[in-house]
Amino acid sequence: MPPAQKNGETMARYVGAIDQGTTSTRFIVFDRGGDMITSAQKEHKQIFPKPGWVEHDPIEIWQNTQEVAGAALARAGLAPGDLAAVGITNQRETTILWNKRSGKPLHNALVWQDTRVDQLVAQYARNGGANRFRAKTGLPLASYFSGLKLQWLLDNVPGARGKAQSGELLFGNIDTWLLWNLTGGSDGGLHLTDVTNASRTQLMNLAMLDWDDALLEEFLVPRAVLPRIVASSEVYGAITVPALKGTSIAGILGDQQAALVGQACLRPGEAKNTYGTGCFLLMNTGEKPIASTAGLITTVAYKIAKEKACYALEGSIAVTGALVQWLRDNLGMIASSNEVERLAREVEDNGGVYFVPAFSGLYAPHWNERARGTIVGLTRYVTRAHIARAVLEATAYQTREVLGAMAEDSSIEIPELRVDGGMVGNELLMQFQADILDVPVVRPKITETTALGAAYAAGLAVGYWRGREDLVSNWAVDKRWTPQMAENRRAALFGSWQKAVGRSLDWID
Repeated sequence: MPPAQKNGETMARYVGAIDQGTTSTRFIVFDRGGDMITSAQKEHKQIFPKPGWVEHDPIEIWQNTQEVAGAALARAGLAPGDLAAVGITNQRETTILWNKRSGKPLHNALVWQDTRVDQLVAQYARNGGANRFRAKTGLPLASYFSGLKLQWLLDNVPGARGKAQSGELLFGNIDTWLLWNLTGGSDGGLHLTDVTNASRTQLMNLAMLDWDDALLEEFLVPRAVLPRIVASSEVYGAITVPALKGTSIAGILGDQQAALVGQACLRPGEAKNTYGTGCFLLMNTGEKPIASTAGLITTVAYKIAKEKACYALEGSIAVTGALVQWLRDNLGMIASSNEVERLAREVEDNGGVYFVPAFSGLYAPHWNERARGTIVGLTRYVTRAHIARAVLEATAYQTREVLGAMAEDSSIEIPELRVDGGMVGNELLMQFQADILDVPVVRPKITETTALGAAYAAGLAVGYWRGREDLVSNWAVDKRWTPQMAENRRAALFGSWQKAVGRSLDWID
């Protein structure tokens, strides 16, 4: 249960957040001002059984979660009782199916980037097109989402479908897997997911905020495996594992929705972009979902307790920071990711080179599964510095495409773009982003916005923060980049980018 309260407010000093990402798991502790008190982090293995297949070991992720929670608290001399509550934020769409008696996964987790269900996507799209489920779910048919991944597991793991129908198996994204284990696992663990994660399965009706029977029938998913859908901010239950025993789980947000909350984008029209493995740009659209006609996703932004849900438009870009890692690991052009800015600064421009990183197709706003990575404009003049610059610029161009689609869908021109994530320390990229958008780019003082959003959700549920006004007052500017590029140059560069994208589309037959 949550720590003791006085006058409706918890007396515990801090709030904890589990931040389970694509490459690592972190535990971070925050104070009332949103400042980080302590943290610990551990990477997990990336498993690539076949081209386009990406997996994680759920047991490894669960073990790492316990380890980083204990390490972070020990580092600051804290006990679980010092935490008012704990929130979870997670890589979304990553799909796990496990036995509820043994607690063992039937298969590695299928990661959001995994494309093994491409043929299923094409099969469903033949009868009604890629947007046949968009009206109910806000999502196009794509390998990205959990529903088809779950169908693949049920059909390809021997005996899985029969066991699922008889109630022996449980499904969840990473949030559900962690919550179940934190609250007892096979001994009474809670099988829940919040509305933001449920909205990424393609099985939830956006208007009802519940599993849709017609969608379950279409996707061949038995209801027995599905978690109960709950709000993003409410007390779910007590944590039973030693590392955190003595506090409760009280908030869940998918990672990008968590960053939206952490950036205090709580009013319609406010937008943030998170620069991580991929890029995820979300705009708060308020209490009514906006159907996209420009290639975006309509998703749940958050739901605080019994309040109405708030929705968002989202543009998902598959490869941004991962492209810098590819430059490092596959080509050996740099020894560490932070060297890319220094190398790119050796030249004044991209030398005419454009890099479209469609390694597993293009996400928003194109949604072209058959696109593949393309480098165009190469001449004998080009050096590795030009390629490094093209790598960084690719992130900014893709962001501009998404922001343009948002303006088209919402009829809202954003006044500024709030940014967070691992790449926002790259000054060259942030200035180019402002230049190519013709909009100021703003980095907050507190950049751990994903974990902070999860902490906010948990803290609101137990009265640690009184309401949205506390979150807004915590947000402050660290640095602002203003556009400095002439309009004709901006138009020329973006026009060349669009030509490059055209070369990458439908590369695979």
